[in-house]
Amino acid sequence: MGRVVHFEIHADDPGRAADFYRSVFGWEISKWDGPVDYWLVGTGPDDKPGINGAILPREGAAGGDGITAYVCSIEVDDIDAALARALTAGAAPVMPKQPIPGIGWSAYARDIEGNLFGLIQNDANVR
Repeated sequence: MGRVVHFEIHADDPGRAADFYRSVFGWEISKWDGPVDYWLVGTGPDDKPGINGAILPREGAAGGDGITAYVCSIEVDDIDAALARALTAGAAPVMPKQPIPGIGWSAYARDIEGNLFGLIQNDANVR
């Protein structure tokens, strides 16, 4: 069963967004030491309910085709199969499968109601 394991906040200025969420909610936010501009967000202690996420640069303009919402990512065992099931069920592709070095694979789609969601397959061997 797929489970929501991660959220993303897309921003024109990730550093500015990080400052906002730190000051409003006290979240712990640090820039990821990976090959992309990605800021890891800790929303609370691991022994309490909730999920952590990230802030990243928005692709596209706000108000246009850019992502302007929190995006929840659902963990799947096989991203290719899950994406195929989603597309067969009427989802529209938004971003194709892409590698996240040292983490796994990611893809985005829009459901039949127009809601954006992410898929993530863990695979530490991805380069």
